[in-house]
Amino acid sequence: MYFKQRTLADTVRCSGVGVHSGQRVNLTIHPAPQNHGIKFLRTDLPDCPCIAAHFNMVVDTSMATVIGYDGFIISTIEHLMASFTGLSIDNALVELDTYEMPIMDGSAGPFTSLIKAAGITELDAPRYFFVINEPIELEKDGRSVGVYPYPSYKITCSIEYDHSLINRQSYTIDLSDQVFESEISRARTFGFLQEYEYFKRYGLAQGVSLENVVVVGEHEIVNEGGLRYENEFVRHKILDCLGDFSLLGMPILGHVIANKSGHAFNHAFLKKFFAQKDSWEARTVNDINDLPA
Repeated sequence: MYFKQRTLADTVRCSGVGVHSGQRVNLTIHPAPQNHGIKFLRTDLPDCPCIAAHFNMVVDTSMATVIGYDGFIISTIEHLMASFTGLSIDNALVELDTYEMPIMDGSAGPFTSLIKAAGITELDAPRYFFVINEPIELEKDGRSVGVYPYPSYKITCSIEYDHSLINRQSYTIDLSDQVFESEISRARTFGFLQEYEYFKRYGLAQGVSLENVVVVGEHEIVNEGGLRYENEFVRHKILDCLGDFSLLGMPILGHVIANKSGHAFNHAFLKKFFAQKDSWEARTVNDINDLPA
C-alpha cells in the first residue's frame, strides 16, 4: 500500500479502436501534479474541454461507463480507470481525439503495460483514503453491493449466468500492484455469440471483434486460444468494479462485496455511498500502523 500520491514518470501514447463507435482513437497519458486527480481532455473539440473522472460526471452506464459535461462525453473509461486504481495512480491527464476510449484487447492489460513502461513517480503529498467505519449496502432485484470495514482494499465479486461455461463464479482479491497485474488486468470483456452476431448484422458495436471480446458460444469459447483464466469472466467483473469504484475519487480502505452487479448498479451504489457519509471518513494514512483494525 502506498501512502503518498503517485503519477506517471513520463508521457505515454497508444492507438486503438472504440468498441462501440468503431472509430480510431489516439490516446496520450501525461503525468500530473499532486491533487490533480484523473482528468480526461478532448483534443478534437474547440478549446480542448477537460473533465474530471468522478461519479457525479457519469451520464450513461447502459453499455459502458460514460462521463460527460457541458455537451461532450468520454465513453468506456472503466478499463483505464481500473489500471490507475490497480497501480495506485492518483494523478494523470488523459488526452484523446474522439469521444470513446480504445478497447485494445478488451482488458486493462495494454493500459497496465503502458503505465508500467512509463514508470511511476511518488509525489510529495499524502494520499487520502475513504476509510470505511460502518457497512454501506445496496440490494435490489437479486443484485447487491456492499462495503465493509477492512484495513486494505479488498474486493469480492460473484456472478451467475444460466450458461454451462459460466454458471456461478466468485473471486476475491486483496488489491496490490502485483495482484492486479497478474490476476485481474488481463481478464477480457465477454459476450454471447447471439449478441455478437446481432451486433455484426445490424452495424452496432462497430469496433467489436474476436480480438477484443471473449465470445461465448453454446458449447465453447469461439475465440482461438480460449480463455486466459478458467474464471476469466468473474475476474473481468472485478476489473469493471475497480474502474467504476475509482470514480469515488479516492482509494477505499474497506472490503467491497458485489453480487451480480454491473456498471449501472455500481453507479447507484456510489450515490448511496456519498449519501451515507456517517459510515466513512476521508483521511490520510501515515503508515501501516495507522491502518484501521
